[in-house]
Amino acid sequence: MKLIIVGASLFLIAHQALAGDAIAIGYNYDGVWTAVTYNRSSTPKGGLHYREAIQACTFAVRDLRLRASDDLVRTKIIGQSDRTGYVAIARGRAIKTNKDVTAIGRGKSQTEADEKALEKLNAAEAATNEEIFYRYFSYGSDSAAHHPQPHRHRKHARA
Repeated sequence: MKLIIVGASLFLIAHQALAGDAIAIGYNYDGVWTAVTYNRSSTPKGGLHYREAIQACTFAVRDLRLRASDDLVRTKIIGQSDRTGYVAIARGRAIKTNKDVTAIGRGKSQTEADEKALEKLNAAEAATNEEIFYRYFSYGSDSAAHHPQPHRHRKHARA
């Protein structure tokens, strides 16, 4: 039984390591988030701008460090996926806990991703001042390799 559990855990970890995108958040000394950014695959698997998990996470953290203020102390990857699809990153305020909440929605359409992100905010009771601040499409490991058509040269007629 232990072998099955360990095997399943390793499969899930390995499966998550093939991400096409990653979202990073940065925190200051007080533990308050100061910046959020993402890195995505803008081309299908095999394309020039395809990212695997380690690459997407590395680029997202690098971008976060460039964009964040000098008081950035800690970074954290808050989401990654190996699937092709639309993504929405939303933020809202939870009045009861007096904290900001960041939620990630994914879907087959941008509308579905938006709805899922807002549902997560509502579930966390963080629907005050909610807003979607990033939307994007990312290719994942389930995308087909993109092979452009070969460039054909035409002979020009001479006059």
